[in-house]
Amino acid sequence: MAYVQVKENEKFEYALKRFKRKVQQEAIIKEIKKHSVYLKPGERRRLRKLQALKRIHKKIRRLSND
Repeated sequence: MAYVQVKENEKFEYALKRFKRKVQQEAIIKEIKKHSVYLKPGERRRLRKLQALKRIHKKIRRLSND
């Protein structure tokens, strides 16, 4: 669980910014989204294949632009 202690004379905005960064580093939001919806095993495989294809196409586009 991410937490941040607010330092003396520290602005709230700075503490909030540190907290958001810490949450992002620990991938808490990503993990919550992952567990919020159940995916069937076949559906999960399809999504992984689609994501892999997207990565490959993106890589090809980058290489062709050089």
